[in-house]
Amino acid sequence: MAEVPFNKPTPYTLHLDDELLDVTKQKLRLARFPEEQTDVGDDDWSQGAKVKVVKRLAEYWANEFDWRAEEARINADFNQFKVNVDIPGYGPQILHYAHQLSSRPDAIPLLFVQGWPGSFLEARKIIEPLTNPSDPTTQAFHVVVPSIPGFGPGDAPAKSGFGPMLTARGFNTLMVEVLGYNQYVTQGGDWGTMITRSMALQYPSHVRACHHNFLPCPPPAWYKAPFTMGRLILSPYLYTNRELQSLKNMQYYQKEQNGYLKLQSTRPQSLGFGLGDSPIGLLGWLVEKFHEWMDVANYTMPDDEILTFVMMHWMQGATPGFRYYKMAFVEEGEFNSKNCFKRYLDTPIGLSHFPKEIALSPYDWVAWVANVQFRREHDRGGHFAAVECPELLVQDLRDWFSSEVVKRVMQG
Repeated sequence: MAEVPFNKPTPYTLHLDDELLDVTKQKLRLARFPEEQTDVGDDDWSQGAKVKVVKRLAEYWANEFDWRAEEARINADFNQFKVNVDIPGYGPQILHYAHQLSSRPDAIPLLFVQGWPGSFLEARKIIEPLTNPSDPTTQAFHVVVPSIPGFGPGDAPAKSGFGPMLTARGFNTLMVEVLGYNQYVTQGGDWGTMITRSMALQYPSHVRACHHNFLPCPPPAWYKAPFTMGRLILSPYLYTNRELQSLKNMQYYQKEQNGYLKLQSTRPQSLGFGLGDSPIGLLGWLVEKFHEWMDVANYTMPDDEILTFVMMHWMQGATPGFRYYKMAFVEEGEFNSKNCFKRYLDTPIGLSHFPKEIALSPYDWVAWVANVQFRREHDRGGHFAAVECPELLVQDLRDWFSSEVVKRVMQG
C-alpha cells in the first residue's frame, strides 16, 4: 500500500500476492511427512502434531481451501486500518488494527489484544455482539483490535528490541492520540495479558480497567506470604478443585508444552528458516498448539478456521511472530515482561477462568499482583476463549465492564 502517514488512519484491505498463494500450493504438494510409530495411538499427541491430521489439512489447503473467499470474508467482517505512530523509546512503527464503532452513545472503548499463535482474527466472533447487543440495556463497546506488529497484516518491526512494553506504548498511542479515546478498558489473553498489563502500569489514567483470561504470575515469596505458601504446600487439602486443575495445567505446560518457548525466545531466526519456508512445518507447529491448548472436548476448529489462522503467520514467513518471544525476554525497561508481575497493579481487574487454560495462577497468588474485582469460572473453554466459547467471554466482558466498580473509575 501507499506510504502510511503519521497519526492518520488509512483504510486497509487484506490482499495477499498471487505468487505467494501459488508457491504455497507448490510447496504443499512437494511436502515430505514423518512416519508415526506403530505403538502410538491415534489420539496420542505426546510426540507432537499427528501425521494424519497434518496430512489431511495439507491436502485440503493445497486442493480445496479458497483463500480468496476467506480473504473477502475477513475484509467484510473487519473495518481495517493502518497508521504510522511514533512510539516513545523506539521511533516510527506502522500499526494495523480493526475498529468497529457502536451506535450506542454509552459505548465504552474496548481494546482487545491477542496472543500467539493467534492474530486479530481471534476477535472475529465477539466484535458484533459487543458493538451491537440486541438488548438495549446491555453494555455496548467501541471495539479496537490491533495486530501485534509482525502478526497477520501487522508490519513487522524493522529494528530489534520491540517487545510487549513497546507494544503497550504503541497501542496506547493508537487509542489516545489516533482514535481519541482518553479513557478505555482492555481485554487480553496470552501476550495480550502482558501487553495490556504493561499498558495499565504505564498509563493508569488512560487504562481504567482490564479483563484477562490468562494470568501466569508466580507465587509470592514465602516470607511475604507464609499463609499463601502454606496453602500451596497443603494444596491437595486446601485448594478448590478449580485451583488444583489450574496448578495441574501449569505443571503440565512446564513439563510437556513449553519447548516452543525456549526455541522462539532464544533462536527465532534459525527456526524461521524452516517454518517460515515450509507451510507443512508451520502447519504442524501451530496445529499442535491449537489441539493442546483448546478444550477440544467441547470445540473443534473447522479446517478453514485452522488454515486461516495459519495464514496469518505464513503471510510474513512466521519469523516475526517467533521473534516477538526473543524481544520480550531481552526488552529493557521498568515495565517489560520480566517485571510485569513483580509489582502490584491497582487498576481494577476482571478474570474469566476457563478449565483448559494453560496458565491462570491460583487466586491467592494473583491477589499479590492484581486488584481483582470480578471473577467467574466456566465449565468449558481453553486458551482461545474468544474463538472457542465467544458467548461466555462476551457475557463476562459485559458484566464486568458494566459493574459499579468500572463505572466509578471511568467517571473518576
